Amino acid sequence: METQLLKMTDADVIFYPAYFTTAESDAYLDRLTANIAWEQQQLRLYGKTITVPRLTAWYGDPGMIYSYSGLTLHPHPWNDDLLVIRQRVEQVADVMFNSVLLNLYRDENDSVSWHSDDEPELGVNPVIASVSFGAVRRFQFKHKSLDERTNLELTHGSLLLMRGPTQHHWKHQLPKSKARFSPRLNLTFRVIAS
Repeated sequence: METQLLKMTDADVIFYPAYFTTAESDAYLDRLTANIAWEQQQLRLYGKTITVPRLTAWYGDPGMIYSYSGLTLHPHPWNDDLLVIRQRVEQVADVMFNSVLLNLYRDENDSVSWHSDDEPELGVNPVIASVSFGAVRRFQFKHKSLDERTNLELTHGSLLLMRGPTQHHWKHQLPKSKARFSPRLNLTFRVIAS
């Protein structure tokens, strides 16, 4: 299995560009797009209500409540596909995940802006396992205090592991694009501290 260790200061990031086969990835993209309880969230920022430019869903063990950007999410119960994907990801992450945030980027206009996955309930050095199905989109990293950036093409069926100090020192985003894109589904497995 091809593995890439990204050369980034103050980070521990590993990329598996074809962790799932094309057939598996096609099937998961179709089933999850159809069977997940997608929501279009709204945020309050600077006194304005903003519609999140993507669809999201939160799944996990009972009681795994997650808060970010002023939202508080209560988990839907795991479905069979999510349990199988979680088990596959845990094999290389060496972590038992208790939750997953799903994002559906419907086209080139859907995005997520610069942020770190550093909410208190994720612990000190969270392990984030990010699985991508669908269109290949550019994922960007930038260091919080150094003039250092890294771009990565997240391929259909890929797995990106972010560990150790990564969230302390880096932000990441999936920007909008001028090029046309078909849908992309992203699953970020996490551990909510109990």
